[in-house]
Amino acid sequence: MKILDKLIIKDFLKTYFFVVLMLILIVLVLDFTEKNDAFIRNKVPAKDILIYLGNYGLYLNNLLTPITVFISVIFITSKMAGRTEIIAILSSGVSFVRLLVPYFIGASMIGIAAFLLNGWVLPGATAGVTEFKSRWMEESKFYTENNIHIKVAPDVYAYISRYYSSGNTGYNFTLEQIRDGQLMAKLSADRIVWDTAINSWSIKNWRLRELHDWGEEYTVGESLDTLLSITPNDFDLPVNHHETLKLPDLNRQIKILEDRGADNVNYYRIEKYVRFMSPFAAVILTFIGVIVSSRKTRGGSGFQIALGFLLAFIYILMFLLSRTFAEAGTAYPLLSVWIPNIVFAITGLVLYKTVPR
Repeated sequence: MKILDKLIIKDFLKTYFFVVLMLILIVLVLDFTEKNDAFIRNKVPAKDILIYLGNYGLYLNNLLTPITVFISVIFITSKMAGRTEIIAILSSGVSFVRLLVPYFIGASMIGIAAFLLNGWVLPGATAGVTEFKSRWMEESKFYTENNIHIKVAPDVYAYISRYYSSGNTGYNFTLEQIRDGQLMAKLSADRIVWDTAINSWSIKNWRLRELHDWGEEYTVGESLDTLLSITPNDFDLPVNHHETLKLPDLNRQIKILEDRGADNVNYYRIEKYVRFMSPFAAVILTFIGVIVSSRKTRGGSGFQIALGFLLAFIYILMFLLSRTFAEAGTAYPLLSVWIPNIVFAITGLVLYKTVPR
């Protein structure tokens, strides 16, 4: 069986890389055609275009992995079934579970490669795509955010009603010191502005209320310089910033945001969950692909390949929906992210009962 294992793994990986290459090239050609007028209008250097296409290709590889794995498995398995090779293998005393071993080995190799790409390579490619679009394809956009809550120190919490990166200015700013559930001091201001000359925040039209055992003290002023553990760089981040961080950087960013009590920490946690969840999709979809395509059909492998596309697109749709629900603030984001794998794993086990032994 070792010779057959090597043949299956070789065909699996060879078909996988061929399908990946073809799909990526098709999408890149379409993307280049769509953006060509903008490239000419903005006089984008050819070198930058090639770098962008390379980075975008890596991004597409990660996105299309469920489809490419599924299609590859169905293609080689249905071809074997059409030549009655599956029947011959099972008739020789090899169990169906044993037949799955080389498929799982190939899928595991793809899953490990996907994990390494997701953790250390793809974030740089995603950052490159984002930077290219921001520089060449879109007008300058300024970051704006509402209702920002940040923990800036132990027992000290900041709030900004609106922040605009165009002037590094926040409005309706408050800084509260809360100890053992009691308010000790509260600083309120109409505006907070980043002073580039001294690299610190300047608070405008401020009011300070301090609570003591003997009473309350109230102070006002027009301008006050203060040091906070935040800078404009903490606000002026791309929308997909969590996707542009390597795994170690992502873990550090999660720790920083958790210490600050930031509202957007959930996006970074979910990105981490997704990176650990995605490699398992290759194994699960491989399992289903072998089951679906192991029967010999009179019509050839066309139906199985079409079914493979359908199931793969259903998986991607479920993944996108589950991630959206998780980012929307569901109570169990880790479970939401894993829903597609759980559903398809159960589906595979149900289909396994129908496989002829």
